[in-house]
Amino acid sequence: MKVYINGKFLDQADATVSVLDHGFLYGDGIFEGIRLYNGCIFRLDEHLERLEYSAKSILLDLPWTRRQIADATCEACRVNKLKDGYIRLVVSRGVGSLGLSPKSCSNPQLIIIADKIQLYPPEFYEKGLKIITVPTRRCNPAALPPTVKSLNYLNNILAKIEAQNLGFHEAVMLNDQGYIAECTGDNIFLIHKGRLFTPPFSAGALAGITRGAVLDIARDLKITVEEKNLTRYDAWIADECFLTGTGAEVIPVIEMDGRAIGTGKPGPVTRKITAAFRRLVAKDGAKI
Repeated sequence: MKVYINGKFLDQADATVSVLDHGFLYGDGIFEGIRLYNGCIFRLDEHLERLEYSAKSILLDLPWTRRQIADATCEACRVNKLKDGYIRLVVSRGVGSLGLSPKSCSNPQLIIIADKIQLYPPEFYEKGLKIITVPTRRCNPAALPPTVKSLNYLNNILAKIEAQNLGFHEAVMLNDQGYIAECTGDNIFLIHKGRLFTPPFSAGALAGITRGAVLDIARDLKITVEEKNLTRYDAWIADECFLTGTGAEVIPVIEMDGRAIGTGKPGPVTRKITAAFRRLVAKDGAKI
């Protein structure tokens, strides 16, 4: 695998950054996870827009244009001979001192990794996933806005560890008010009496690109959509539940906190949305 770093493609073993890079020292940077489907980088422009918003939020000046980053992303896929895969685009603050202040940092690093990914075993997409609520709460937006896709993912990692220690692949994270925010790496959707519900950004949900695609699909399918605060009770009594994310795509949930969701099997609305999503991904984006 060849990794892109600041204009150069390097062998994976040689693709390194300084130990004084603030991305390594403090998680000071931003990233995007992007999917490639049949030579089409899904919603690349939306991902790069979100990258720019994250950069602005943490006062990180990007020395590259959106076009330059897009071209480098496409080239990374071509160099690695990928038609289907996963792209991790990382921007770190750059090399600085051991102190917290970013004023010592210079030369942000642009790193693009184009490879494969599989977050969940294939059978879960057919049979459904069991999830659990964990004690770790989602960061308060006043502390670190969840809409900023930063390199600091320790909050999510701790929740993931708790879920795995209990034998689950994924965890539901609540916010400090007790409402559902999101899962450790995915947005969450509920279906109840034909209506589609998902937490708003204000509850701690990431502004997911796949989330947005599913909302578009639902409206095209004439499904009523509502973004509102959701409790665990809302999930327990839902007819269907599914998660969305760049890595996860759309995956059904059949149980939460020991309670079967609906019939305990992936539901018809989830299957319909999943089918529409799979038709969308190979055409909505940038061809490499």
